[in-house]
Amino acid sequence: MDTRGTPAITTLDELRRHLQWAIELEHATIPPYLCALYSLDAGRNAEVAQVVGSVLAEEMLHLALAANLLNAVGGRPRLDTPELLPAYPHPLPHGDRSLHVNLVPFGPEALEMFLRIEQPETADAPPQPDGYRTIGQFYAAVEAGFRLLCATLGEEEVFSGDPKRQIGEMHLHGGGGGVLPVHDLKTALAALAEIVEQGEGAARTEVWDGDRDVFHPDRDEVAHFYRFQELKHGRRYQAGDTPQTGPTGDEIKIDLDGVLPMRPNPRTADYPAGSAIRVAQEEFNNTYCLLLYLLEETFNGAPAQMGAAVGTMFTLRAQAQALMKLPSGDGRTTAGPTFEYVPPELRP
Repeated sequence: MDTRGTPAITTLDELRRHLQWAIELEHATIPPYLCALYSLDAGRNAEVAQVVGSVLAEEMLHLALAANLLNAVGGRPRLDTPELLPAYPHPLPHGDRSLHVNLVPFGPEALEMFLRIEQPETADAPPQPDGYRTIGQFYAAVEAGFRLLCATLGEEEVFSGDPKRQIGEMHLHGGGGGVLPVHDLKTALAALAEIVEQGEGAARTEVWDGDRDVFHPDRDEVAHFYRFQELKHGRRYQAGDTPQTGPTGDEIKIDLDGVLPMRPNPRTADYPAGSAIRVAQEEFNNTYCLLLYLLEETFNGAPAQMGAAVGTMFTLRAQAQALMKLPSGDGRTTAGPTFEYVPPELRP
């Protein structure tokens, strides 16, 4: 449905609801990117791990930006909730139902999924607040909502949130950009632009996102969609390349034998209670839910918890990599993290 003439976000409650959806959307990318990253032997696939790790770090920044946007308009970011961890595979939240998010190791299947997730919007794509085909369409609808409400209610009414809840400094190793505090329309639009440009590029005709490459400061940074194109084609983008030419620069060495063969979409129910794999999966799930709890605390007035959240991510990496080295029992694959929600009352 074309929503250009009839804005779909017309009240503050609708805007807050869509910004919570933005948190769910940004989070939805994190478990599959984690699985791909942790399945890589970094010694044999150093460049690939660098690329996937940089995208993951920026998705965490996008999550924080979405939380800042929601806090700015008087909302309350929710992360420690079952809605963030539906059973896999599942559709991208509120988006194209034909796009399913799977937990799989790095490889062609993962790359095709990542390219669909990060697909840039076309020039004629209308803003779409639900059932969108691209993430850009969703954020275009959110931007239209901000502009409409500021025009009708005034910025002071729209940006009624507590400024102390804004996260102003959050730089994760390996990612470009940063977190922008949001307190008015100008900063809200800048935060939305940071999310969209890092994902699909600073313009539909360019592959660059407007930042400098953190690993190669002499180069411009490539947007997420085009970073995955680099991995698909095994070659870097260089100056002069466009979405039409594809990457024509240096070769990227990819060793698919240096990838742990994680069983797709693992579940704790696949293994008997008390078995080594199930116990390890349950430990991972408890740690991941602790991360969601710490992030929710961080974004709801306790920014000091961010340090603990980052530390928890190192624990997650060790737990996931240990799981991916355990034979699954089918003679071909290894076990893997399941990303299942654990209610607070059932956590250690």
